[in-house]
Amino acid sequence: MEKKQKKKLTVILAVLAVLLLVGAGFAWWGYNLLYKPNFHPGKPVYVYIDRQKDFPTLVRQLGDTAKISDINGFLKVAKWMKYPENIRSGRYEVTEGMNNYELVSRLRRGQQTATRITFNNIRFKDDLAQRLSDQLMLSKEDILQRIDNPVYCDSLGFTTETITAMFIPNTYEVYWTITPDGLLQRMKREYDAFWTPERKEKAQSIGLTPVQVVVLASIVEEETAAPEEYPVVAGLYINRLHRNIPLQADPTVKFAVGDFSLQRILFQHLEIESPYNTYKYAGLPPGPLRVPSIRSMESVLNYTRHNYLYMCAKEDFSGRHNFATTLAEHNRNANHYRAELNRRKIR
Repeated sequence: MEKKQKKKLTVILAVLAVLLLVGAGFAWWGYNLLYKPNFHPGKPVYVYIDRQKDFPTLVRQLGDTAKISDINGFLKVAKWMKYPENIRSGRYEVTEGMNNYELVSRLRRGQQTATRITFNNIRFKDDLAQRLSDQLMLSKEDILQRIDNPVYCDSLGFTTETITAMFIPNTYEVYWTITPDGLLQRMKREYDAFWTPERKEKAQSIGLTPVQVVVLASIVEEETAAPEEYPVVAGLYINRLHRNIPLQADPTVKFAVGDFSLQRILFQHLEIESPYNTYKYAGLPPGPLRVPSIRSMESVLNYTRHNYLYMCAKEDFSGRHNFATTLAEHNRNANHYRAELNRRKIR
C-alpha cells in the first residue's frame, strides 16, 4: 500500500513538474511576446494613422519604417489587446528597443507625439493653407473655408483681408490630428501672446494698430531682399504715412496684379484698379501682402528715424536700395536703375 501511495505521489509530482515547466515556458513566451524589444529603427520614426488607414496598412508601414523583428508577435499582441477594432488616428513615435505591449498600448490609447509645424515665406492664403495641410491631418479646403469666410474671420477679430496677420511665423507644437478650428484658435492665442503690452504701446506710438504693423511689415519684407534694410525701409514708409504721402510701394502693385515676378513696373500696372494699389490710394492697403517674419514686424516697431521719403532699387540688382530725401535725388537714382534695366533688356 505504501508503495502504491509513493508511486501515486511520484506521478502527481511529475505531472505538477511538467505543468510548472509548461506554465513557466508559456509565461516566458508570453513575457517575451509582450516585453521583448521588437522595434529597432535606430532613431525615432513616426507612423501616421489617418481616418482611412486600416490595420493591415499600419502593419505594412511598421514593417517598412520601424524595422520590426517579429511581425507575427506584434500581430498576436495587437489581437489580444483588441487593437484592430480600436484604431485611433494620430502621429505616433516608435523608438529603438520599443516592445509590442508599449507600442500597442500607445496606439490604443491614442497617445500621440506632438508634431512641430512651421510656416514662413508665405504670400497667399492658398499657399498658407497648403503649407499647413502638408504638415497636419487637414485638407487645404478645411482651412480655406474658414479664412475665406467673413463671419468666421470676424469671430477671431479679423477680416478676410487681414486674417493672415493672425499667423505669426514660428515653430509650434500641435497634435497632427488637430481640427481646423483648434488650429485657428491656437494661432489666435499665439497672436495675442505675441502682441504684448510693450509691442502694442510701440505700435500706438507710431499711430498703427497691430494689424497695420503686420501690413506694413509685409510691404517692407517684399520691398527689400536685405533684412538689414528693414528698419530703414519701415522708417521711410512711416515718414510717408505721417505726411499723408501715398506709399507708392511697388510690391503692392505686384500683389494687385497677382504677379510677384514682375521686374519692371509699367504705367499700365500703376493704373490697375485695386485697394492694394498704393500709387492710386493713400495709406496702407487693406491687408498684408504676405505673412511677414517676426524680424520685419520688429523692424517696423523699432524703425530707423531718418528723413528719407524715396527709395529706388540699386542698379547692381543686389536687392538693396538707394534712399533719398528729395524728389530730385530720387529721380537721379531712378534714372540709373532704368538705364540698367534697358541695358539688360528687361521689359
